[in-house]
Amino acid sequence: MDKQISIPLPALIHRIGREAANKAQAVAKQYGCELKRVRRSRNWQLRGDAIDIQSLASQLHVSECAELSYLVQKITTALQQHADKLEPLQVKLARLIKGNPSITLNELMHLTQCSLTAARRARFDADAW
Repeated sequence: MDKQISIPLPALIHRIGREAANKAQAVAKQYGCELKRVRRSRNWQLRGDAIDIQSLASQLHVSECAELSYLVQKITTALQQHADKLEPLQVKLARLIKGNPSITLNELMHLTQCSLTAARRARFDADAW
């Protein structure tokens, strides 16, 4: 399952300013994310792994720069749509089995892109009380 996500940030410079955008770019690079302009437009985007972007958002929230609050708000809103990429595979499998106890192994493998072994292990762990 692909953990890379892309968050569109329209008119970022107009909303937070050039200095704050440069600071956010430097912090994003530290977390393995990429904050850059989309071609030659005024729109920006943030790309990276979902967990790295979540760490970036928490770091930007801790920073005392008031201009970055818009960026943090956009990131947290976008991460809500990608909540499935933030949880580990075993937790996701357990949640799916708990939500639908009669789910088949093939359905688990299709929904999570896991191996047959991982699906069987999750089924066994859910059945063992």
